[in-house]
Amino acid sequence: MDNDANAAALAELWFGRPEIREVRDFILVVVEEGVGTGIVFDGQVYRGEGGAAGEFGHMTIGQGAPVACASGSHDCWEAFSSERAALARYAKLSRASNGTANISFSQLIDLALRGEREACAAVQETVRYLGIGIANLIRGLAPEAVIVSGSIVRAWPLFSENLKATVEATICVYRPGTS
Repeated sequence: MDNDANAAALAELWFGRPEIREVRDFILVVVEEGVGTGIVFDGQVYRGEGGAAGEFGHMTIGQGAPVACASGSHDCWEAFSSERAALARYAKLSRASNGTANISFSQLIDLALRGEREACAAVQETVRYLGIGIANLIRGLAPEAVIVSGSIVRAWPLFSENLKATVEATICVYRPGTS
């Protein structure tokens, strides 16, 4: 028994694409109601003291997110990057333009894939914050790879370039010889 992010990371390690099975250090980011991370170091899931490692969904990345995280904060990565955050953004945008807002995340992704403006905007803003969090993970843990998981990946063609651009723009690259 394990949490969903760790179990997904193990599945990726054991059964995933060959290029990931050969990676010894990676982070799997699960975007669902919340945001979870499974960390694999040296081919093993890293659980930390008391099994609490990987709770990066609760790292602070801003203020005033559209929803509260599971712990009630409006400053956590989860509050900015979860399915619930995307739905809250969409509800705000769609009420302003057409009055419809009560949909599931799967329906939001379907609307975005069809090019619906408010759905695309809600997903892109959510992905921007997802990228900020991923940049923090890359800078802090230096994995060989980061894998994004969850139903948001159905819209990968819509946001992958935005995600990569956000990560590249956000990450602070250490250059030896500088302070």
